[in-house]
Amino acid sequence: MTQNMLYPSSILFSSTLSMGIILAISSSSWFGAWMGLELNLMSFLALISIKNNQYSSESALKYFLIQTLASLVIMFSALVINTLFEWASMGIMISLFLKSGVAPFHFWFPIVMESLNWSHTTILLTLQKIAPLSLLSHLAKTNEFLFMIFIFISASVGAIGGLNQTSLRKLLAYSSISHMAWMLTAILISEMMWMIYLFTYCLMILTITFLFFYQQSFYLSSLITNKTFSMTMKMVTFMALLSLGGLPPFTGFFIKWMMIQELVITSNFFILLILLISALLTLFFYMRIIFFVLLIYPTTPKWMITKSKMTLILPLISMLHILGIWGPSFFILLA
Repeated sequence: MTQNMLYPSSILFSSTLSMGIILAISSSSWFGAWMGLELNLMSFLALISIKNNQYSSESALKYFLIQTLASLVIMFSALVINTLFEWASMGIMISLFLKSGVAPFHFWFPIVMESLNWSHTTILLTLQKIAPLSLLSHLAKTNEFLFMIFIFISASVGAIGGLNQTSLRKLLAYSSISHMAWMLTAILISEMMWMIYLFTYCLMILTITFLFFYQQSFYLSSLITNKTFSMTMKMVTFMALLSLGGLPPFTGFFIKWMMIQELVITSNFFILLILLISALLTLFFYMRIIFFVLLIYPTTPKWMITKSKMTLILPLISMLHILGIWGPSFFILLA
């Protein structure tokens, strides 16, 4: 996404970051999973530090302290899991919640996000979720009540926290917290469900962060004042945001619709109500941005796209976000 990602050291650390994820999710013991998480942590810290400025160093330090605390609890819990299974599994579960930024252990997440560039933001929102969620899927059945509590808190904090945000990175951070509530619920439903949700979420995040990177937009004001991009570019960006918010018929809607069906079948109406209220509030602050940019600060329409690489990329991004029309049928066939 940026020139930093083209450095040889970035390629090396990206490879070790991926190796850490693979080691964590494929390990048959908690000690092996801990090693994978540590390799992943060190690699991501190295990637953040490549930029080498005050903000990246501060983010790296905060991220290191939080992740190290969680890793210490995981290592200690892994040592006593055979004798104190319930307490150890609860300790590992809470540590994984802390690592993935689940509320109420989310306090570090928006702060770290605010100091990252779009490349590192994308990694934190996508790749860094894979290992903790995979490990949490092994613990979900041991304490479903604790899972329910964190689902409720994450859905509430993610929806309310993003209402008054003007920073696009903090907005995506609180959106991620809200989506974590859906992913934790998907873990309780089935292994396939949370994998499909995570894949769809990563797809949406990749397109949104790419668009923000291309426009060099970090705050809501930059979407308003930036007059160098066509109306077509802004419409595709808004389409991506609405898809992330779960508005039909975009891609983000069909995965939530599949989960709604499963929750109705299993009669989990309380958690369904919480998730729906959270989704509506999340969709509200995305639509508020769109109305704010288009209606309050209208710009001169420039529907013609200039000849550039984006001429081919914009239609592709648009197609990715309207797959919700046929997406459910596709996944039903896979099942």
